[in-house]
Amino acid sequence: MSTTALSCGNVECAARPSGDGVQWFSVPATPGRDDVDPLVADTEERLVVHGTDADLAAVVLRLLRKNRLADLVVGYVPVADSPAARLWGLRVGDFDRALTGAPRPAALIRDDSGGVLLGEGTIEPITGQVYCDDEQVLNGAAVSITISPDPAATPLPEPTADPLSAMLEPAADGLLVTTIRRGLLRRRRDVTRGRAVQASFRSATVRRDGVAHPRPMEKWVWYRHTEDLQLAH
Repeated sequence: MSTTALSCGNVECAARPSGDGVQWFSVPATPGRDDVDPLVADTEERLVVHGTDADLAAVVLRLLRKNRLADLVVGYVPVADSPAARLWGLRVGDFDRALTGAPRPAALIRDDSGGVLLGEGTIEPITGQVYCDDEQVLNGAAVSITISPDPAATPLPEPTADPLSAMLEPAADGLLVTTIRRGLLRRRRDVTRGRAVQASFRSATVRRDGVAHPRPMEKWVWYRHTEDLQLAH
């Protein structure tokens, strides 16, 4: 087995295991094209990310750009409890699962600013309109909306890196939208499942996997990609 493993940022390297076929590389936090692409080019089977949800998203974005989602298994070793770790049932420091676990298709969420979402995206607070597919999930003010991949989403029957190359039936699921509103006695939490989310709102900060977008936004779109991520579990 050929495995490339990335330690992102100032993570503790002493605990990471070594073994036949595993090569460890230290890269910056949220590594970019110059950090990841040369390593991905030499990887044949599995890529492991040891870091944060934002680190994982940065690496997966490069796999998307290089059309490697279908042929690489991705293992994730979270350095702390996180939305992505909870979502996919991953334990902090679980190198064994990342290095040897079998792959399962996991819905990959993209946005209209060129990013991907592996754990959760949030707009907090929010005043505006939000649609999940054809269903209006917000018309007014809310404490927050949170978007995350749906771990129960059906694997795509015909995944493709080029959605324009074939006539595809659009996915019916892939993401979860959690809307939290203030109530008289307590906050109300509503969860909606769908394929895409469109939001228009008063200027607010959008956060993706813990990282704030560099400028306030008034519109945002999340949607399921036409290929799933092959995530080790």
